[in-house]
Amino acid sequence: MFELAPLPLWLEDFSRVKILLDGWRAAGVSDLKAYLQANLALVREAALSIRVIAVNQKTVELFEADDAADLIANLDVVFSRDMLASHMGELCQLWVRDDGFESRAVNYTLSGKRLDVQLKARILPGFEHDWSRVLLSTENVTEMEESRRLLASSEAFARGLFEHSPISLWVEDFSVVKNLMDEVRERGVTDFRTFLDVHPEFVFRCMSEIKVLDVNRHTLELFRAENRNDLLSRLGEVFRDDMEQHFREQLIDLWEGRLFQQREVVNYSLEGEELHVHMQFSVFPGRERDWSLVQVALTDITARKKAEAYLEFLGKHDILTKLYNRSFFADELNRLERKGPLPVTVIVADLNGLKIVNDTLGHAAGDALLRRAGEVLREGVQKPHCAARIGGDEFVVLMPATSEAEGAQMIAEIEGLVEVNNQFYAGPTLSFSLGQATSLDTERLEDTVKRADKRMYEEKRKHYETSGHDRREAVLGPDET
Repeated sequence: MFELAPLPLWLEDFSRVKILLDGWRAAGVSDLKAYLQANLALVREAALSIRVIAVNQKTVELFEADDAADLIANLDVVFSRDMLASHMGELCQLWVRDDGFESRAVNYTLSGKRLDVQLKARILPGFEHDWSRVLLSTENVTEMEESRRLLASSEAFARGLFEHSPISLWVEDFSVVKNLMDEVRERGVTDFRTFLDVHPEFVFRCMSEIKVLDVNRHTLELFRAENRNDLLSRLGEVFRDDMEQHFREQLIDLWEGRLFQQREVVNYSLEGEELHVHMQFSVFPGRERDWSLVQVALTDITARKKAEAYLEFLGKHDILTKLYNRSFFADELNRLERKGPLPVTVIVADLNGLKIVNDTLGHAAGDALLRRAGEVLREGVQKPHCAARIGGDEFVVLMPATSEAEGAQMIAEIEGLVEVNNQFYAGPTLSFSLGQATSLDTERLEDTVKRADKRMYEEKRKHYETSGHDRREAVLGPDET
């Protein structure tokens, strides 16, 4: 039976091993593992004390030997390199049990090929007193171990890709969200968008049922989190404000079967910084039925958005005064012409004495005066009204849904801010000539602007008439002329 067994078998003598164990126990050793780790030479001594009595044919074939004698004569090849670590574990098992041991070990064929083996050893009945006959089986599990190693390597590789990805990755469980949406569908709802209009609380319910399973390192860096627990316990600070509307659209896409989505959203770091991110949402393959695994990839596009916003600002604003420019004024005037709301009050403001300042003090002083004009108008004109610089020294204020009396009040506020500005700044005096007009029912807004412009020129003429013949003194002051 030993010779014909379909499994590699060894018959060995462990009597010297028992003597060693009994001696260590008598010497007072209680923690054998710690004792052997401190005295590794004893492990090798115990291994060399084992005597092989016989092996069967399957063992000879497994280890690529000519015969049993050839195998036994070359045991130093079979038991090499990694064997001492596994043998220490076998000794520790024999220390606490008297029937044998089980372990995984690495052996080598006589040609040097690595073998992963599952060892099972049993002390034969009648030899419990001296362990002189121990039967061992060595099952070849190399293929299984190789598969396990490959799987572990693949998992480690995938984990590494996840952890060290240069974008923010989230693994989430949307299964409860799917169940909630299935329940809505079973109730006969077909127009999900209208359903959400009627039941906005459903969006918040779904948001609260998402389970975040994992995030990678870049996510912690992006959202300024100390660790995963820090981030996951403060998700309310990350997903707020406009996220409800974005998530609503995401739910509608899921309702319509779009399991891969991408959109631009706004999140917030734990330090309160606004983060513009490009979100890619994907249900894992094989999880389409329950959405239990979802990956969300977030790419930080904050810098791009700031650049776009700056370019948009440049396209609509005058850089010197930070007011809107002529292009924006023309577009806004056309929009108000088409959509209102009416009436629109227009104030045209002309900066007095800019040419004189440029000619006498230089363009840097003129630019400073223009910046001061921008400060006054930005402070005095608030949304839904707007102020624009439409020429070198000419400005326009558009005030939709505003009466003539409210326009007059705005002029008074601007003049008051000009007075404060002149107290704050030394140098040339800031002053505007202001003209106002309120649109008539049958009048185009271009004509309203023309009426306001005409009144501004009337005020400018009065300004120079009342300030004397020396316009330079009126602008610069008597000490600077």
